[in-house]
Amino acid sequence: MVVVGASVSGVRAAQALRREGYAGRIVLVGDEQVLPYDKPPLSKQYLTGHYDEAKLQLLSWEEAASIGVELRLGVEARALDTAHRRLELSDTSSVDYGACVVATGAKARPSPWAARSGVHVLRTRADSDRLRASLRAGRSVVVIGAGFIGAEATAAATSLGCEVTIVDPLRSPAARVVGDAVAPLLEGVHARHGVTTRFGVGAAWVEGEEGRIEVGLTDGSVLRADAALVGIGAVPNDAWLAGSGLTVDDGVVCDEFCRAVGVDDVWCAGDVARWLHLGHGETTRVEHWTNAVEQAGCVAHNIAHPDGLRPHRPVEYVWSDQYDWKIQIVGRPQRAAAHELLGDPERTPPRWAALFAAEDGRLEGAVSVNWPRASVDCRRLAASGARLSDAVAAVSQLAAALGR
Repeated sequence: MVVVGASVSGVRAAQALRREGYAGRIVLVGDEQVLPYDKPPLSKQYLTGHYDEAKLQLLSWEEAASIGVELRLGVEARALDTAHRRLELSDTSSVDYGACVVATGAKARPSPWAARSGVHVLRTRADSDRLRASLRAGRSVVVIGAGFIGAEATAAATSLGCEVTIVDPLRSPAARVVGDAVAPLLEGVHARHGVTTRFGVGAAWVEGEEGRIEVGLTDGSVLRADAALVGIGAVPNDAWLAGSGLTVDDGVVCDEFCRAVGVDDVWCAGDVARWLHLGHGETTRVEHWTNAVEQAGCVAHNIAHPDGLRPHRPVEYVWSDQYDWKIQIVGRPQRAAAHELLGDPERTPPRWAALFAAEDGRLEGAVSVNWPRASVDCRRLAASGARLSDAVAAVSQLAAALGR
């Protein structure tokens, strides 16, 4: 067994294979020299210095040895020969396999602008280290892109004493994930913490160097800062699979069991996987930590139990820590037909949940702030096919209990 990719989906796949009873050889390949580490804190606790490298670690040499996983770190996967079941590596070596798990994740979409220095992306630990060096108190930063990475890094930079401006071409960036109804509630947190928001205007060019960065906006204005972060999305790490025989279309296309289409011995997990989601009736690719972990478990089960294949059919879940807010999102609120808001967005700190219904009245998703129990209950109810009215009643009971 060769697992390609040593981030969370690859590590969890290797660990889950052992738990599922797989007894054969497992080789885990990673392109970074360092031991596997967790990535969500890179834009939050690690960026602010509250976490060190040890708190990021997913797997040590000792832990790998204890479950019989061979680590091949610091080598890139260059090609996959599915006809001969062979993985070609950047050090000219190769690994023959009986089955392969592709878990190579995604990389930050690179900046399209050629500033000499001081313009960052954020995907790896090294990226976070470089950005942290720029985030000194009193310095100014422009964040281009108000997705999760941009919003979290904005909060982190603000906590470090930086003056931050966040830019996004959409007038309501959060609506991409949570829909128009509650997006303003999430976006307002930046202004309340002294951040300048420039929504509805894009970045046209970036020039300069560390300490003297200029960002030209599409409305003709120019922002000046000491550094900039470009957070404009991610690109799946699938280019190395050209010529492999796998179907690649913004990720590796898989069936509902996360098995690569047309190749029985290649499986995929994490950000690189585009699988048939039976609940949505379409292929989908999800860039969330929870999906990577759950998909890795599904793949391991299906490899170890070929006669009892289980489809990967999750209720999506993602969280974001921004300032003193824990934002948790269940399902696909942006696709909902109706919603109900429970709790109080105006209290300090706020605690509220918005529950969303599909056209047939079923619970489609939920957004909660500082209310983890509501998020847990909504994910469970969405998985069971509960109606919005039932979910509202359940969360209302939670609110009443908290009130007492």
